[in-house]
Amino acid sequence: MTFKGLATQVLMSKIERANNSDNAAAALDKLVSNGKGFDLGEIVSKFQGSGGDVARKAKSWLGDAPNEPISASEVQDVLGSHRVAAFAKSLGMDRNEASEKLAQILPELIDKSSQGGYLINSVGKKSFVAGFTSRFLKKSA
Repeated sequence: MTFKGLATQVLMSKIERANNSDNAAAALDKLVSNGKGFDLGEIVSKFQGSGGDVARKAKSWLGDAPNEPISASEVQDVLGSHRVAAFAKSLGMDRNEASEKLAQILPELIDKSSQGGYLINSVGKKSFVAGFTSRFLKKSA
């Protein structure tokens, strides 16, 4: 399973309007600028490259320490309000609600997709996927 597949599952579990995988996957594609679709690495790079407090928070998501929270406005600043608005429109929600949801989802998604300060190279192993999904859904319930 890819990071996009995992992110799609997470999005569907956290946002009621993301009620099918096609809609959720299409919404995720709106968050990046690479033209190739959802790329968790690009998102991490944007947060790390923003500098200051936001970069420090992003580092906490990759590391083994507790995740530092991020605000909805920081999400819009880093990803771009136009991308967040496109994401929101894909799911039939407003930009502010989408920013709030992304502020909750992204730190945990990045945390669960990383180890030792770096994104995990491969998520194709069944044990990782099963562990990721069960850990994420248990914590969010």
